[in-house]
Amino acid sequence: MRRITFPRKLPGALANLKALGLILLVTLGALVVWVLDPIPLQNLRLAQFDQFQRWNLRPYTPQAVRIVDIDEPSLDRFGQWPWPRTRIAELVRALNEAGAAAIAFDVLLIEPDRTSPAAMAQLWQNSQVSRLLRQMPDHDEVLGQTLHERRVVLGSSLSRTGTSQPSPNLKMPYRIIPSGDPHPEQWLHSYDNAINPLPVLFRQAQGIGALNFATDSDGVVRRVPLLLRLNDQMVPTLSAESLRVAQGARNHLLRSNQAGVQDMRIGALTIPTNARAEVWLHYTADEPSRYVSAAQVLNGQADAKLLQDHIVLIGSSAAGLMDLRFNPLGQVMPGVQAHAMALEQMLAGYSLQRPAWARGAEAVAMVLGALLIGLIALGAPARWAFGLTTLMLVGVLGGSWYAFVADQLLLDAINPAIAMIISFSLSSGLHHLVSEREQRWVREAFSRYVSPNRVNYLVQHPDELQLGGQRQTCSFIFTDLADFTSLIESDDPAKAVSLLNDYLDAMVAIVFRFEGTLDRIVGDALVVMFSAPVQQEDHCWRAMQCALLMDEFATAYAVKLQAQGIPWGITRIGVHSGEVIVGNFGGKTLLDYRALGDPINAAARLESVNKQLGTRMCVSQEILDSCPPVPARYVARLVLKGKTKSLTVYEPLATADMSVCAPLEDYSAAVNLLRPGEDRDPVAARQQFERLAERYPKDPLVSLHLDRLRHGASDEEIIMTTK
Repeated sequence: MRRITFPRKLPGALANLKALGLILLVTLGALVVWVLDPIPLQNLRLAQFDQFQRWNLRPYTPQAVRIVDIDEPSLDRFGQWPWPRTRIAELVRALNEAGAAAIAFDVLLIEPDRTSPAAMAQLWQNSQVSRLLRQMPDHDEVLGQTLHERRVVLGSSLSRTGTSQPSPNLKMPYRIIPSGDPHPEQWLHSYDNAINPLPVLFRQAQGIGALNFATDSDGVVRRVPLLLRLNDQMVPTLSAESLRVAQGARNHLLRSNQAGVQDMRIGALTIPTNARAEVWLHYTADEPSRYVSAAQVLNGQADAKLLQDHIVLIGSSAAGLMDLRFNPLGQVMPGVQAHAMALEQMLAGYSLQRPAWARGAEAVAMVLGALLIGLIALGAPARWAFGLTTLMLVGVLGGSWYAFVADQLLLDAINPAIAMIISFSLSSGLHHLVSEREQRWVREAFSRYVSPNRVNYLVQHPDELQLGGQRQTCSFIFTDLADFTSLIESDDPAKAVSLLNDYLDAMVAIVFRFEGTLDRIVGDALVVMFSAPVQQEDHCWRAMQCALLMDEFATAYAVKLQAQGIPWGITRIGVHSGEVIVGNFGGKTLLDYRALGDPINAAARLESVNKQLGTRMCVSQEILDSCPPVPARYVARLVLKGKTKSLTVYEPLATADMSVCAPLEDYSAAVNLLRPGEDRDPVAARQQFERLAERYPKDPLVSLHLDRLRHGASDEEIIMTTK
């Protein structure tokens, strides 16, 4: 059968230019978006990181960090916030006596205590009570004295007012020593105003840390900064100061380069950071053991082992104090918990990183991915393009997930994936846009496969055509003309070819009459299938009737030519049915619509075993079971060459020379003695076949079974050793 070639969808040079231009445009657009990094894409990237955290939470491992929680029971027991500074002083003393390594306040102490005697004296002016109150110690001073020489870190709040304000002239209890980049402050989050604790408290504190978080546009806390910029100064945050004070260190050592901050050394610990001196948080599940109620500490009921040598953060989970934040797990949490988790990670040496090279690697993946997928989508079949695109997307997403799980790296797979999807969509659109000749394509292709009167129907109903491989149950006919090679060698080849063309024309006409699909012509052999591409419920019947009519024609044609002295051979036919893969195979320039699968091989073997059996046609049980009754006689259970399972085979009576064959009733009675069952009797079978052979010596199947029985066979299964 002539293969069908198709022209390019676009004129050569024009196609190449348009395709290349489209791919480059998509890639350039993706690169521009990568540089601009708009908020929607940032949110998608952060959503990916959040989802990774939900799938793979950090296992909680106890560290020397504890939260003393000013929770609802504490407020119920000791009154609403703010508490008197004397109560806070009690809390500090209790924690200090329990052996806390450092005490850090995640609350602001920026206003004088309204319950102090001096404040109350204002209500009793010019009275004895007022004079007595003024003689009592101020609550803020009491707290300041309590803070003296205790490892306490107080919180401050930085803000942006839009106008640069001079930094307060206060002696800070820390030093920040940079190395590398001479101006590391350029990388830090910048603020121009600070709200510090009361001076009486500020002077006594061992550390001052900013309470600010590095929240994203959606308000979720994913990172905790260790350093911030206040005008022209660098100031530490509560997490960094708590770690410094707990170790008794005096300095924060900052290392940076032209790409940003690299890490900070606080005491004995070196903490890797991102370029803006931030620590990425890897969240754990809610862990109640992190918390100790402030009420328990004040009542002396807290286990000292939970506090000894721990960095203790004082904060609140009470909703009324408004210190609640959103986390990547979609939950609301106390803000102090973010500081606690940052300290846990630093003490454990655990680092969740978005490395400095991540953006560059993501850009390379995006550009290469968009280019490669664009070329694939333009040049490859849709299934291959979709499969390879899916594989690349899985690779990018899977690689990002693996980096997160195995190496605690945050790599953005969203931007490259979006660029690849857009490139695939646009390139595939162009690829399909130039296929406007679909109906002509279908008409030209399938007019070679099915009868011409079916072509218009297929064009009008393309939904019934399943292009590409699919599983489908079909029926198959294999035919072969015996001794045709000898005929060509012994006679005029031109004459032999002319006779062959007449033979094939008639055989193909019979195929088209039953609306069969001509799979291929190989020399003098035909391969025919039914129920593809258009499904046919009665495909077994069509195949059977088609094969019988082909045998009738081929036999008459051979008799006619033999009468003219032309040694034209018989046509052997095999018919079988089963599930195969049907579709287009080949490439861009060659198209071959065919079926692949074991049933096709079995049908071919059935055609070839006719030569060993002495029959013209062999039909499988699968065909006969799906047809109206067709007179046939049982041949055997054949184990075809290269197979392990047997196939039950029959010979249609219409293809047998009944003048030399035993009567069907007598033959069936003899062969049934070989079939499995209670009546099986090889000895009796041999006796019956011997009697039949005496009466019908030219019956090929009688001779076949008698010869087998004489050589020791005991059943009707025949193992074929040749094709």
